[in-house]
Amino acid sequence: MWEVVDNGIDEAMAGHANYIELKVLKDNSISVFDNGRGIPFDTHKVTKKSALETVMTTLHAGGKFGGDGYKVSGGLHGVGVSAVNALSEKMVTQVFRDGKQVKMEFSKGIPKSKLTIVGDTEINGTLQTFLPDKSIFSETEFSFKTIIDHLRQQAYLTKSLNIKCIDERKDPVTEFNFYFEGGIGSFVRSLTSTRPIISQPFYVEKNIDDYKVEVAINYVDD
Repeated sequence: MWEVVDNGIDEAMAGHANYIELKVLKDNSISVFDNGRGIPFDTHKVTKKSALETVMTTLHAGGKFGGDGYKVSGGLHGVGVSAVNALSEKMVTQVFRDGKQVKMEFSKGIPKSKLTIVGDTEINGTLQTFLPDKSIFSETEFSFKTIIDHLRQQAYLTKSLNIKCIDERKDPVTEFNFYFEGGIGSFVRSLTSTRPIISQPFYVEKNIDDYKVEVAINYVDD
């Protein structure tokens, strides 16, 4: 599931998203929404299929889509979301982009529907919903504690990103929200909150070419 979340984090790091919502649904499927630009769905120049279908079904499909560029690496250079699709009994992709909401369904990585226009929309983003393939995985029950621990860490690492995680299997429904304006600076402060602090945290952020570097250091009396 992290590969799907990572696509939203990629958009947040590029300055195109500030919200991610992950839900564990009652049937143990996962839905992930991010309010980024949305996966393009125009025709891909090489595959002659929609860019959406190409991203969802082709390994190493990451790269630039459109003039503003759309990063779909998912942390694995384009492997991520297509691998999740291949390992899912069912996966539904909905995209909100260019004033349109579109939808496409898959099963075990194979398209089960054509790209269809659902209607008009005023928002941008991508909603992925998938159910792990039980014929592949011996364990398909997601640990909500593992999910919230990971998403809390991701919120620390991506400052000003609001991440909501919801477990609909619970009654009542369990919900957590993570938002840290200070990013890794907030993370360092949380790690040292119970120790005597020698100085205020040191923080620096710098962009060098295509790379962004953030450093946060705090000295404690230990």
